[in-house]
Amino acid sequence: MALRDNHGPAIDEILARYAQRRSAVIPLLYIAQDEYGHLTDEAIREVAAILELPPTDVFEVVGFYTLFYDKPVGTWVLQVCDDVPCCFLGAEQLVETLESKLGIVADQTTDDKMFTLQRVKCLADCDRAPMLQANLEYFRNLDTPEKVDALLTELRQRAASGEVLSVSGRFAKG
Repeated sequence: MALRDNHGPAIDEILARYAQRRSAVIPLLYIAQDEYGHLTDEAIREVAAILELPPTDVFEVVGFYTLFYDKPVGTWVLQVCDDVPCCFLGAEQLVETLESKLGIVADQTTDDKMFTLQRVKCLADCDRAPMLQANLEYFRNLDTPEKVDALLTELRQRAASGEVLSVSGRFAKG
């Protein structure tokens, strides 16, 4: 069990926080997602075994929450809100700019596995749209192609720097 081998102290710390083991399912799924890049059937079963739960219980949680990925995603998951208020403030242009610069469309990942682009509903920051969330970090007022270029450059540099990143957003900078 790679999770227990690689993250034993963190898992024990999480389990100690809860009176019932099943309450730790979401934090342990985030650790598994970060370990494997996405949640495979085996990873979900591994979490179920740690928590001594039927695998079906854990599969149901993964199926319900949109921040759990059951297929590979990039180092950076770029989520752009496409609700009406954000669209009025440039979200569609932001999506088009990202698609053009990355050479992908929404729900695809770049060939280098650096970026996955997603359209999402309500990131609760309409007043600073167009904006996006990258691994749960907010980047606001992306209203020009130059700002998008600067952001993509920053994210690539952060990935190359060895910074600990998390597709689950566990280490997001706010």
